[in-house]
Amino acid sequence: MTQNYILTLTAEDRVGLVAAVTGFLAEHDGFILDSQQYADLEQDRFFMRVEFKGAGERFPASLDALTEKFSVIGIRYALDWKLVSGAAKPNIVIAVSKGSHCLNDLLHRWKTGGLPVNIIGVVSNHDSLRDLTEWHEVAFHHLPVTSDNRAEQEQAILDVMDQGQADYLILARYMQILSDDLSTKLAGRCINIHHSFLPGFKGAKPYHRAHERGVKLIGATAHFVSADLDEGPIIEQAVERVDHRASVEELIRLGRDIEAQVLAKAVKWAGEHRILRNGNRTVVFR
Repeated sequence: MTQNYILTLTAEDRVGLVAAVTGFLAEHDGFILDSQQYADLEQDRFFMRVEFKGAGERFPASLDALTEKFSVIGIRYALDWKLVSGAAKPNIVIAVSKGSHCLNDLLHRWKTGGLPVNIIGVVSNHDSLRDLTEWHEVAFHHLPVTSDNRAEQEQAILDVMDQGQADYLILARYMQILSDDLSTKLAGRCINIHHSFLPGFKGAKPYHRAHERGVKLIGATAHFVSADLDEGPIIEQAVERVDHRASVEELIRLGRDIEAQVLAKAVKWAGEHRILRNGNRTVVFR
């Protein structure tokens, strides 16, 4: 089977960018399988994702050779770009506390081939989800955290990521606030699921507070982590309509389902290189 490649790029918007990319591929016998682009006229930025394969003798024999040839285009148009093999799956580490719904969903989707990532480990400040994790044959790292050892515990998380060459840290209901230092180190590499349609109902017992306010919509938000709590670029959101009959328990059940679904979408899109940062927003090529 012919190898597929994925090219993602962003740059200052200018005439000729699409022609430069498609022209390069045509010149080197590249066959485009999927192409999406977006011009942010407010920020004067251009975004593009192209999936392609070789279709002739002029196509470079390796990813390194292809990268070297395309670098000429990258320099000419001042592109911020990345070229990867379509078969390469990003490595991820999942961080979790006691809630199992998002972790269980990610592990199941991954085990059944539904997530284009490699789950190389789970870290947790509690030991309660070890059996679930190890049943899926994934390494579990119990890293308790207190106010006295937070720096050491966060370094241990980074060590797990470094040892496994992890591309992303996924916070699957990890009930700890990351330090500004760790948030900065993982900028663009850490995805969180938040139990509301941001920015509402932050903090403890969100579904109890939502019930007290008589909400008609509940939701969840997947976003990149930043030093500003729950203010990072939003990747995906979803809502479910409820009414006056919904109890706190019903809201929690529905909310957990939404959280798992939204986080899974964000992880899948990250694995397929569909998410591009755009300041405090994202461009997601679905």
